[in-house]
Amino acid sequence: MQKSKTNWIYIMLLILAGEAVFILPFVLQRVFRATVLDVFQINNTELGLCFTAYGLVAMVSYLLGGPIADRFEPRKLIASSLWFTALGGIVYASFPGFYVLQVLYGFWGFSTIFLFWSPMIKAARIWGGAKDQGKTFGILDGGRGLVGALFGVFTVALFANSLAGNVDALLEETRAAFKMAIYGSCLLIIIIGVLVWFYLKTASEDDQKVDQISFKLVKEVAKLPVVWLLMVIILTAYVGYKTTDIISLYARDVLSYEEIASAQIGTFLLFIRPIAGVAVGFIADRYNITRWLIISFVITVMGSLWFASGLGHAFLPLFLVSIFTLAGGVYAARALYFAVLEKGKIPLHLTGTAVGLASFIGFTPDVFAGVMVGTILDAYPGQSGHQYVFLVLAAFSVVGCWAAWRYHRISCR
Repeated sequence: MQKSKTNWIYIMLLILAGEAVFILPFVLQRVFRATVLDVFQINNTELGLCFTAYGLVAMVSYLLGGPIADRFEPRKLIASSLWFTALGGIVYASFPGFYVLQVLYGFWGFSTIFLFWSPMIKAARIWGGAKDQGKTFGILDGGRGLVGALFGVFTVALFANSLAGNVDALLEETRAAFKMAIYGSCLLIIIIGVLVWFYLKTASEDDQKVDQISFKLVKEVAKLPVVWLLMVIILTAYVGYKTTDIISLYARDVLSYEEIASAQIGTFLLFIRPIAGVAVGFIADRYNITRWLIISFVITVMGSLWFASGLGHAFLPLFLVSIFTLAGGVYAARALYFAVLEKGKIPLHLTGTAVGLASFIGFTPDVFAGVMVGTILDAYPGQSGHQYVFLVLAAFSVVGCWAAWRYHRISCR
């Protein structure tokens, strides 16, 4: 996988942008979920409804944004997306009421997807070429995971420094500390947007653009059976990714960790993503990428059933091993589900449209997963609610394993 210095700058910018755009709507609440519930004065179900608003807008944005990615330069689309998303952070830092928070998440559903998602995936596929798709998407998702983890460390440090070690802080003190984390994130997102605008350039992308946007492209892509299987693979893998959001909450509500410690557990989770993504990407290119996608779902089933059992998590080392197992399977599947585009023989010039169509259904967990998880946790407080959530994850992962197996059979013909 020999790449020039310019091309490595290109993938590094994709990595930075690919995680920065999701810091405000996702990374902060993944690390600070317990804090987010407190400072916005909402419960798990209401936070889930915010994600539903995000998901509904995102669904349309995936579908409409795909053909745009096949027509225009990624750098302009991606940079604009970053700046719009950072603008929403100003509203977020004002700690609006539940209704405005839902509207804000709907806005983020547009800003993070319509101009961003398909351009990023297509740009990565072009960078990887025909033989290095596993490495490329492993590096992309693993790199995004590392950036997310570093952002987690950065925001936890800002938050903890603002609280000055006061774990029993009043609501206003906690809000002031969390506001610092939000503003720090916004500044970084804006800076990355500027870098993308000026430096995310490659000559080869001009050869992979369509002449005009047409609905016929969507119809052409919809005829491919692998695209429909990819929808199921993404959907079930993404349910796993969304479920990892509750790990820091599990640490607080089930294991009685205080808020800073539970946020540190959430940050530990983020560091697993680069390890799993990069490792499985390099292995998959060598030993059959679709087979390793199947294995990743099997590991997710095992990890989710272990969490559902509720055994041994009070012992910290065993708890960390459990997290590593579950997250390893989830993040491996996440790293590979777009890496199989080449294996499925999806035309390169239609990558944006194919990604948009597959994502239209595949990322519907943005609509229902938050509400589903929040409703279960609120209906069954404590350990039992978490156990039910992980049982649901195990069921989804079994379906994902079947879809990955079917994709493997079709692509190997």
